[in-house]
Amino acid sequence: MREWYFEYEIQKNRPGLLGDIASLLGMLRVNIVTINGVDQGRRGMLLRAENEEQIERFELIVSTMDTIRVTKLRTPKLRDILAVRHGRYIQRDVDDRKTFRFVRDELGLLVDFMAELFKQEGHKLIGIRGMPRVGKTESVVAASVSANKKWVFLSSTMIKQTVRNQLAGDEYNDNNIFILDGIVTKQSTDERHLQLVREMMRLPTIKVVEHPDMFIKQSEYSLEDFDYIIELRHEPDEVITYEIMEKNQMMSERGNVEGFGGFNF
Repeated sequence: MREWYFEYEIQKNRPGLLGDIASLLGMLRVNIVTINGVDQGRRGMLLRAENEEQIERFELIVSTMDTIRVTKLRTPKLRDILAVRHGRYIQRDVDDRKTFRFVRDELGLLVDFMAELFKQEGHKLIGIRGMPRVGKTESVVAASVSANKKWVFLSSTMIKQTVRNQLAGDEYNDNNIFILDGIVTKQSTDERHLQLVREMMRLPTIKVVEHPDMFIKQSEYSLEDFDYIIELRHEPDEVITYEIMEKNQMMSERGNVEGFGGFNF
């Protein structure tokens, strides 16, 4: 059984329209896995069928209907699955297709999105931008839990300033999610911490870098090396700036001890 994503735009909304489409799918022995509105005037469905011929016949018939316009019929992408699950599409940057935008009210969608990324195998470098107290770190941790992965902070300000310079044996695991704060790491003078970060970046694991724009200033990496960039705002028009965050970080360094190796979450 294979899955397809079917999306259509309603041209003439009349009673029984959804029932007609569902009946047609039933006659062709195509199962509806999930259905939801994904945009104003649009519905999306995850379909499951035994062979492609069933889907081809369905497409041929629905293309003749004047009440709907087929917008997508394809192998489901992650954005399709999440759109049906949450009832709306994730916003994507028009110019940079690997940048995805969220607001704080969409934390559930963001956590679900990252969890699906974390479940995938292989290396991924994910950057997350956002102002303080918008929910960046909490979302990464929640997504790790949802994906049944262990998270390991290399640097963080979640509870207190933490800069790791060594890891325990069980933390060297390709299945772990490694999280670091780009501002904290950039301002660190602990060479052992910087060496640990370089070592982790070379491993075929999933790494999440908060404030990636600051991180690349102190490393050999560039934004081109990131597979995904996530932007999280309190409001859609909020400007993400690093001047205030850097100033606050420098002030918070007073009284904190770098290189604390035994602290883990």
